[in-house]
Parts: sequence; C-alpha cells; structure tokens
Amino acid sequence: MTKVIVAGAAGRMGQRISYMVNEHPDLQLAAAFEHPDNPATGRDVGELAGFGTTGVNISAGLAAVIDQGDVIIDFTFHQATMEFARLAAEHGRAMVIGTTGLTQENLVTLQELAIGNFSCVQAPNMAVGVNVLFKLVEKTASILGDAYDVEIVESHHRMKKDAPSGTALKLGEMAAGALNRNLSEVGVFERNGIIGERTDQEIGIQTIRAGDIVGEHTVYFAGAGERIEITHRAHNRDNFARGAALAAGWVADKPKGLYTMFDVLGLSDY
Repeated sequence: MTKVIVAGAAGRMGQRISYMVNEHPDLQLAAAFEHPDNPATGRDVGELAGFGTTGVNISAGLAAVIDQGDVIIDFTFHQATMEFARLAAEHGRAMVIGTTGLTQENLVTLQELAIGNFSCVQAPNMAVGVNVLFKLVEKTASILGDAYDVEIVESHHRMKKDAPSGTALKLGEMAAGALNRNLSEVGVFERNGIIGERTDQEIGIQTIRAGDIVGEHTVYFAGAGERIEITHRAHNRDNFARGAALAAGWVADKPKGLYTMFDVLGLSDY
C-alpha cells in the first residue's frame, strides 16, 4: 500500500485528489497539508471535501508530514512546488507534480534534483485523454507537415493564474517538435492591430479565461480548402485527479529520476 501526501489539500484540485487517492485500492491517504495561514488547517480533509471523515487532518506545511508518506502529489503553485521538490529530494520522497506555470529554469532544476535523490512524475496535464491528445497532435503534425497552419486555442476558468496553460504549451511543443521547429522561436501568443500576413512557421496559442470552464483545448491544422480540429474538453477535475492517483501508484517504486505521464501510461514509444 502506497502512502500518499496531498499538497494544497483545501483547494479545488487538492480536494478531488484526496478523494481519488482515498478511493484507490492500492493507495492510502496518509497526510494532507496547506499553507500555515490557510483557515482549513486542522480540519479533516474528507469532511472538507465532502466525502466523509478520514481521520486525516490538514497540517501546516509539508515539513510537518513528510515522514508520513511515500509519495507527495502537488498541484499548487510553481514557487511552492519547487520548495516542496527540494524538501522531497532531501528526504527521498517520490513526487507527482501537476503544477502548471513552471519555467524552463524550474524544469532544469527539477531534473537536477530528481537525479539520484527521488523519483518524480512531472506533467502539465495528468488526464489520460489529454496525454493521448499530445500524441495525436504530434503524429498529425508529422503527417501534414508544413502545408498546414497550426493554431491552438485554450479555455479555462477565470481564476486560473497562468497563461497560456501548461497543456497548451505542451501541445505547441509537440507540434513544433514534429515539424522541426522550436516553439520559443515560432510561438505567437497574442495578435492585435495590423499584424501582417501569418508566417508559414508560426504556431499560434491563444487564451480564453471565463466563468467556470474546467479546461478546453483545440488544435487546428488548417490547409488549403480544409482543416482538422482535435479537441479535448474536461467536464470536471476528476480526470486530472484520477491520473495523479494513477501516477502516484506507478512512481512509488521506480528508480530515482524524472518521468512523464507518457511513461506512466506506456505512451513513450508511440
């Protein structure tokens, strides 16, 4: 039985992750924590999330509970995530990181921390369907080539702090890689005013923030006289939480190092 610690347990994702971990037959909800100033500190995580008493109270900070679990699941904020990763590396605790907004510098640091210190699954999106979408976009781009323009539109709720979403950026990277381009060089994230004709190489990523949209991503491959649209719509947060629970069970006994959801789902060779 793998013992799991849930970060940001009072948040919307933290509550659903706690539920999915609690329901998983091979996982034990061992501990949960929040920022010390969070008013939910001290409350039973199951009662807070509405799935019943668990006997696991929300603690103040990771340091207070890190010795109680095998794997930490973190969907919080990039600055906090890096602090948690350093602590996990010190204690040799595995991690599952679904936090978005991580910078390239953060990812390099995470890679360095993981090697020889702890096993970690990091992905911009833990949902099974989205990871299949990544592979579909890569394959479609490689087949269609430069004759089709690539555009990505992502929509999320009004409370989301980062833009574009980590998922949209990953989609852009998958398409760019298949087309032998570098997203940092060809990505276009805003269009306004007299912008001139679209270039052949650019990959557009546009953002919508409104209401309570959980998450929608559409990739357009537009050519002469036709277009292909590939869309993923999240109806609720459970798919992300379910994927995180799956990753926690998978990573617990893996060699130290950094992994992705492609590894968890066996999609690396597709």
